[in-house]
Amino acid sequence: MSSSKNLGTKYIHAGAHPDPSTGAIMTPIYQTSTFVQASPGVHKGYEYARSQNPTRFALEEAFAVIENAQFGLAFSSGVAATDAVMRLLVPGDEVVAAHDMYGGTYRLFSKVYEKMGIVFNYVDTANAENVAKAITPKTKLIWIETPTNPLMNITDIEAVSNIGKKNNCIVCVDNTFASPYLQNPLDQGASIVMHSATKYLGGHSDVIQGALMMNDESLRDQLYFIQKSTGAVPGPQDCFLVLRGIKTLHVRMQRHCENGIKVAHYLRQHPKVGKVFWCGFEDHHNHDIAKKQMRGFGGMISFTLKDDTVEAATKVLSSTKIFSLAESLGGVESLINHPASMTHASIPRDRRIANGLSDGLIRLSVGIEDAEDIIEDLAQAIG
Repeated sequence: MSSSKNLGTKYIHAGAHPDPSTGAIMTPIYQTSTFVQASPGVHKGYEYARSQNPTRFALEEAFAVIENAQFGLAFSSGVAATDAVMRLLVPGDEVVAAHDMYGGTYRLFSKVYEKMGIVFNYVDTANAENVAKAITPKTKLIWIETPTNPLMNITDIEAVSNIGKKNNCIVCVDNTFASPYLQNPLDQGASIVMHSATKYLGGHSDVIQGALMMNDESLRDQLYFIQKSTGAVPGPQDCFLVLRGIKTLHVRMQRHCENGIKVAHYLRQHPKVGKVFWCGFEDHHNHDIAKKQMRGFGGMISFTLKDDTVEAATKVLSSTKIFSLAESLGGVESLINHPASMTHASIPRDRRIANGLSDGLIRLSVGIEDAEDIIEDLAQAIG
């Protein structure tokens, strides 16, 4: 596995500079819409808060640091960050995308950008050859998640990035499920990393935000222009919250991983559980790739019951006491989710079923509570 040396120190100090006017150790919340200029065009680097804000700039610096990037950009949500990447394209361009992905991403692609003339080719990216075969002269972007939401499929980032480079395609990796603590796609050759910072980066279920990180200055300039021009920027309070969340990312992820291992193995031996989707199992398809490009396997787990029906799943979903039935993931508290009716409801049923996402699939975001309590809660809910 790749090295995790000094990650905690890096996260705690990422983007952190004592306030020069007061010495405040935490970045102030610059709750202002505009900035006074000495004379027209003469200012201190800040003109208007949609374009520049010191709190957001500190966060964007932190985003770059934690993903080993040169540049970071903050957006009002993960979908807004995804939208910014899509705005790099023009009608007629083609995208190769993972067939197993977050429902909100699929909705953006299919309901918004298809109407604008962007063509999407959905493939199983767990086999990099499928990506290579789907590329045409019009392909400009390859979009992957790894691990995928919600089936935990693994894509070889380095292999897909090499395919992208050979074909002059941007490769964007949604790294939300792994977080920078477990995986750094830019180090594997990706062009852009996207995060829903709402999830593990914020870590406390109290903020909506998105992030893009990249090394290419031209890409950064294009995406900054889109950020500034479309205005999908987070407010300074939200930036402050994510800055705070990043400082504890390493300790939270350590516990998410520890609990994830215990929950995954508990579920796999349960007599009423059918399939368990978690990339830490040695017999998981592409486990060797996960082991190569990740530092651990995280706290995201999906499973089906042997009675793989909506009715049986609903009973479990409605019976937990520690797990809260809710959308989202990556917070300190454990969440349980029904993808077919919640996070992935926008994907047509026939497509979901064909991809392996059954009506009875249950997705867990394993929190950082005591593992024994988490398992006891699942035990009483499953029965």
